[in-house]
Amino acid sequence: MADVTRRMLDLLALLQTKRRFTGAELVERLGVSERTVRRDIDRLRAYGYPVAATPGPGGHYGLAAGRAIPPLMFDEDEVVAIMLVLAASASADSGGPGSIGEAMTRAYGKLDQVLPPRLATRAATVRGGVEVEPFRAPTVDISDVMRIATAVHEHREIEFDYRRGDRESHRRVEPHAQVHHLLRWYLVAWDSDRDDWRVFRTDRVTGLFVRTTEFRPRPMPSETALDLVRAGTKRSTREAVVTVEAPVDHVVAALAFESIDVEAVHEGRTRVTLRCESWQWLLFHLSRLECAFTVDEPASWREAVASFAASAAVATTDRGGDGTPGRTAGASRHDPVENVEATCGDAGGR
Repeated sequence: MADVTRRMLDLLALLQTKRRFTGAELVERLGVSERTVRRDIDRLRAYGYPVAATPGPGGHYGLAAGRAIPPLMFDEDEVVAIMLVLAASASADSGGPGSIGEAMTRAYGKLDQVLPPRLATRAATVRGGVEVEPFRAPTVDISDVMRIATAVHEHREIEFDYRRGDRESHRRVEPHAQVHHLLRWYLVAWDSDRDDWRVFRTDRVTGLFVRTTEFRPRPMPSETALDLVRAGTKRSTREAVVTVEAPVDHVVAALAFESIDVEAVHEGRTRVTLRCESWQWLLFHLSRLECAFTVDEPASWREAVASFAASAAVATTDRGGDGTPGRTAGASRHDPVENVEATCGDAGGR
């Protein structure tokens, strides 16, 4: 019975995330058969929880609105996960007053104070033995995030000043969603003055306030808000395809903060697809791999990189007094992660 109760709580916790899960996803996450999942869904409905189901191919389960659900206590794994996420996420923010990073840092330091003793010990144990390397990302005011979330939930317009380079404009928009993509926060919204969808970087927003004017949500031109953000970052970038003499895991770890597609060509070789503004930025990112690579596409970038490599080889070769070649200077193995803000692409409301 204890196993059944735990499984039911796990199922309820999944459905409370507001995500939609297929039967196969629930089977995999709960480690039970499809028949058991259907039986547990029926139990939840019998207890009064409004579990909605969409039949047919692509069908899914979700928790519908209609009942206040009692809070569920975290288990050990969830507490550890929260501590690790807080530690890692807070390190990407400078932690200034009112920022997301500052709020995460405070939460990281006090979470164990609001947990039961056993879980509090776990949280303190994790905090005492974890160090996180800081990464620099644009600072976002957490109050702006909350105001946008409120406006999205209540379908109310917002106004703000938007800074992009040396230009600043005033915007009135219908907010649809907030997206976290490659260490940045974005707002996807319908721009009422420009009569079109726009993507805004939240760290460039100032003077934001929520209007009393309500709106009816519009259908998006893409399946998800993230798709619109990705499309926005592609406007000023170009797709590059590179074959890297390294396994997939090595490539993914070295380019952890880039939006990339990887394909294992064979053992020890990976094909990487990514977007950059220029061949110089492509070379910058590839330099973190510290292995041989070939630029497959575009051809003009392949030629530019080859020309640069030839010039660099000459420039880094020491020559003696008689003009004969000497040793080649060793390249630095420093990984310039502090420059991660210069990513491939940059979306902004236009």
